Amino acid sequence: MGIYLNPNNVNFYNAVHDDIYVDKTSMIDFTNGCLNKSSRFMCVSRPRRFGKSMAAAMLAAYYSKGCDSRELFKGLDIEGMPSFESELNQNNVIYIDISQFRSRANVTGRLATLDLLQKAVIEELAAEYPEIVSGDDNDMPSVLEKVNYKTGDTFIIIIDEWDCLFREDTNKDEQERYIMFLRGMFKSVSAERFVKLAYITGILPIKKYGTQSALNNFWEYTMVAPYGLAKYVGFTENEVWKLCAEHDMSFAETKRWYDGYSFEDERSVYAPNSVVMSMRRKKFGNFWTSTETYESIKMYIEMNFDGLRDAVIRMLGGQRVEISTRKFQNDMKSVDSADDVLTLLVHLGYLAFDSEESEVYIPNQEIAIEFANAVDDKGWGIVGEAIRQSNALMKATIEGDADLVAERLEQIHEANTSVLAYNNENSLSCAVTIAYYSARKDYTMIRELPAGKGFADIVFIPRRNCSKPAMIVELKYNSSADGAIEQIKSKRYTGALDDYSGEILLVGINYDKEQKKHKCVIERISK
Repeated sequence: MGIYLNPNNVNFYNAVHDDIYVDKTSMIDFTNGCLNKSSRFMCVSRPRRFGKSMAAAMLAAYYSKGCDSRELFKGLDIEGMPSFESELNQNNVIYIDISQFRSRANVTGRLATLDLLQKAVIEELAAEYPEIVSGDDNDMPSVLEKVNYKTGDTFIIIIDEWDCLFREDTNKDEQERYIMFLRGMFKSVSAERFVKLAYITGILPIKKYGTQSALNNFWEYTMVAPYGLAKYVGFTENEVWKLCAEHDMSFAETKRWYDGYSFEDERSVYAPNSVVMSMRRKKFGNFWTSTETYESIKMYIEMNFDGLRDAVIRMLGGQRVEISTRKFQNDMKSVDSADDVLTLLVHLGYLAFDSEESEVYIPNQEIAIEFANAVDDKGWGIVGEAIRQSNALMKATIEGDADLVAERLEQIHEANTSVLAYNNENSLSCAVTIAYYSARKDYTMIRELPAGKGFADIVFIPRRNCSKPAMIVELKYNSSADGAIEQIKSKRYTGALDDYSGEILLVGINYDKEQKKHKCVIERISK
């Protein structure tokens, strides 16, 4: 048993015995199905705090012959699966956390990250295979090739934070050396013999050079396309429902705050760390996000690429934006277009991606707050001011001050002409949604909600314990605000509120294209 070669199971033991643990061990059955196959080269990329390191520790605890994990996996999902016994603690495992070696290299300043890494692992290989590995060896792929040739032993290689050098370093020579090291580990002819499974995790997919991956034999599982690992990206709907029941927390509020990531095979995925923190602290808030998040979003959305600002404002307005993810080079430096920025934000977890429609959107309340904070700064003053003034607009609406509502909406709509197509119904809808941004804390806001004989433009449903009235907002373009109110009534849009009883505000808003004027009519009814 070593630190890097055949490690113990302490890290996974601590996770399993924490006060909140969600069983993801069935993923082991998936990796068992990849052993010694072309699919055994796996790169799994996730945002920070989405359980990458926990999954890597789980695999090490299961495969490593340096520990006995039978009791640790007792009662967990994998124990009941046919493949459980076949590989339990039967393998040579090399477990490496690149971020630890990078930190150590920065502190010592004597050896580069890659040199420290190879030295540490080779020392343990020399202790395990003293007749094969000597102190003069300094190339890890060659050492593993030699061990395999002499003994026939194969290895399961787990690398956590594999992309650390690309995310945090600017030393191109060191990055090139690192890529060559990875190619020697995983793309050489000998690697085909000594690698039983390669499982590498990071925030970014494998770096591209041009259109090709630097390690094009890896099967990639990303936030854009997680494939068979979709249910392991975060917490699933069923898992979160159980946690809410166990900890007496509102499932609806948990969903609003932390749901929103969606994949073809798993339609509802939650930010796991945030869910856990909300359960522990008995409150909802920004747990995954931080100052680091704000600065990251701010830095990227301030890049002056054509269409980027328009895209961000549309998403703040509740819309989705079509993008192409194909040209992104999978690093944080080679960002050359609005599509690159938005794709990077998907991998960082700040946006969600709909693969069927190739659209991105802000996934949940937690991230929406960070976007709102990020735009409330230099260069985004217009949008930030609209968001800041949304409380006043909401107050005017509830008080029935239709003239003030029209005046505020006109200011917001006109102020955004530089980034949104002004004479456009989507532009009006987006401006109205941003104008009512603060309503999200008290209301569930639904656009294009099926109701009665059509679709209500925007419906505001009060959240539990909110005493404010429900609202139905209908938008018109070169028509009349009175006509909007009449449409709400004639098409029975109030049917969208069948489960609601209390006061309802009917809000009709019209934009006159020629005069560039807004008119608002507000009616109050009871249900």
